[in-house]
Amino acid sequence: MYRALSTRCFLFALAVAVCAVTHGSIATAQAPIQVSVNEVIVPVTVADEKGRFVSNLVKSDFHLYDENKEQKIDFFSHEQSQPVVIGFLLDQSNGMKIQWAKYKEAVTELILNLLPGDKKFSGYLITYGNEAELQVDTSSDSEKMVQKLTRLKPAGGSALFDAVYMACTSRKTIQGEPYEPRRVLVVIGDGHDTASKKTLKEVIELAQRQLVTIYAMNTVAFGFHTESEDDLTQLAEQTGGRVVSPLTDNIYKDVSGYLSNPSDDGNYALTVGTGGYTAAISKAIFQAITDIAGEITTQYVMRYTPDVTEKSSARVFRRIKVTVTPNGVELPNVTIRYRPGYYPFAAGEHQ
Repeated sequence: MYRALSTRCFLFALAVAVCAVTHGSIATAQAPIQVSVNEVIVPVTVADEKGRFVSNLVKSDFHLYDENKEQKIDFFSHEQSQPVVIGFLLDQSNGMKIQWAKYKEAVTELILNLLPGDKKFSGYLITYGNEAELQVDTSSDSEKMVQKLTRLKPAGGSALFDAVYMACTSRKTIQGEPYEPRRVLVVIGDGHDTASKKTLKEVIELAQRQLVTIYAMNTVAFGFHTESEDDLTQLAEQTGGRVVSPLTDNIYKDVSGYLSNPSDDGNYALTVGTGGYTAAISKAIFQAITDIAGEITTQYVMRYTPDVTEKSSARVFRRIKVTVTPNGVELPNVTIRYRPGYYPFAAGEHQ
């Protein structure tokens, strides 16, 4: 009896299998597991020699190359209302104490500019002192972040790299990331890191894998350049963003003769502690806010699907190149900013 029952079970299972093959379900289940490579998103900024955005280009003006092979641009947009999720990473170390009030005001302005209350725009706030802390998780409500800012005070060291790592791994994501919305980080700090467990190299690779673009507002004061500023530059350039330095690049550029106007306060045309100096700082910081917000909202955004198979190594960094040639003619005296490349698979994904 047991043998007869087993035979009937076997025949039933065989019949089910035949039926499944007939309808294609077994063929699907037994197909080789494929690792699909998602689209690569490439935000591009084009600026003239004066730093003004070139905003009248169309899809046919751009050519995009992956490892020197031209790609078909599947998606192209230049809409100013493109969905975006923005991480605001604010330095809380002792070095921020001098101009803390002005930078707190600047960050508030930046948040209100980039998060107008539309559900298409989301953001989160991370501070970094001795350690990185997620102060406000991802939300379209900018008031949460503004209220949190009013209670913050700088103190301690600086864990910048850990803050970047946290932004890439430890916050609520929005459905559709990193395509719609795309991912942006804005660092407000001097690039100094004294407390991180992660390294600069680690977080740059992570940001590249996560298709994050990093911008930075460098808080170093005029005349006080440091080696740490290079870390900000690397974070930005290796992800397609840029660094603005309001207190080193802009504050005196409209003041004639400042280099030939020494004083007891140093080689400044604007005396420290005066109303003119305070106004110049505020103007420079506000301009930096305008530059960052303007670039994020005026970028050309392209997407393409690269020809990358599952045999490709996840450790191989693939280079991207973007050219702009309206009517077949290369634009003169322009700067084109975009991510230099990407990793075919996200960290931890099968190869």
